[in-house]
Amino acid sequence: MASTLVLVIVFIFDVIAFGLAVAAEQRRSTAQVVTDSENNYRHCVYDSDIATGFGVGALLFLLASQALIMMASRCFCCGKALNPGGSRAWAIVLFIACWLTFLIAEICLLAGSVRNAYHTKYRTFFTETPSCEALRKGVFGAGAAFTFFTAILSELYYVCYSNARESFQPYGGRETGVGMGTYS
Repeated sequence: MASTLVLVIVFIFDVIAFGLAVAAEQRRSTAQVVTDSENNYRHCVYDSDIATGFGVGALLFLLASQALIMMASRCFCCGKALNPGGSRAWAIVLFIACWLTFLIAEICLLAGSVRNAYHTKYRTFFTETPSCEALRKGVFGAGAAFTFFTAILSELYYVCYSNARESFQPYGGRETGVGMGTYS
């Protein structure tokens, strides 16, 4: 059976990553055009930059969760053979889906964090209005959604992998070595 401790730790990491991604979406930077006191130029003023930290935190917790699941399952390719059957088939499908959603979530969180940290630094004189670049709405939200999908798929993958690993029977259902005694 799957290790309950591994499942609980991975669940906690995934919940933290999801919460940080949602917080990053709620607190992403916004900008306003401000005119100086002498009315000579306009520039962009950005509010809090905490969403970048939330995005990076979510990225790291999701990475730790994925690393723990892959170490516990020996990344699916190392260790003893798995029992052919439904659990092994589902473990293969869930392994691929888990990695796919993980990569999409990491890309969204990384791109959102980098783009949220970017602030325009130039000024315009008199009538021109500066372009205050800001992160589009929904980038961290997409990262949170794929973090949620990754959490579900990785937990299911680990359970299916554990079922397939523990139900392994050698060929013929007997010992694979040469017997030294009489017929049994």
